[in-house]
Amino acid sequence: MTETLTDEDRKLVVLARGALARAESPSGAAVRDGDGRTYAGADVRTRTLTLTGLQVAVASAISSGARTFEAAVIVNGAPDDPGLDTLHELSPEAYAVLTDTAGAPQQRIGRADA
Repeated sequence: MTETLTDEDRKLVVLARGALARAESPSGAAVRDGDGRTYAGADVRTRTLTLTGLQVAVASAISSGARTFEAAVIVNGAPDDPGLDTLHELSPEAYAVLTDTAGAPQQRIGRADA
C-alpha cells in the first residue's frame, strides 16, 4: 500500500500498538468514533471468550456511548476480522487500515475502496 496515513490514523496506530504490547497479544486495534473519541483493544482469548482486538475496541466504544465510527486500525490483523462486520453495520462509510506489527499500512478496507 503506497498511501500514507493521516495524522489521525497514525494516532490510531499508536493506540493499537500500545494495546497489543500491554496485553502481549498478537493483534491490537483502535477505532475513532463519529465524535473523534478513540478506543483501543487487544485480542482476548480465554477458554470461554474469544474476541479480536477490533471487537474489543468497538465494544468499548459502544459501551461508552459511541453510535457511529469514522475509522479503525488493526495492527497485525486480518481482512476477515469479524469486528469489521460490526464496524460497517454501525457505520457503512467507515474505513479500516490493516498494518503490520511496526505500523506500516498494508491494506485499506472500506470508504477508500469505493
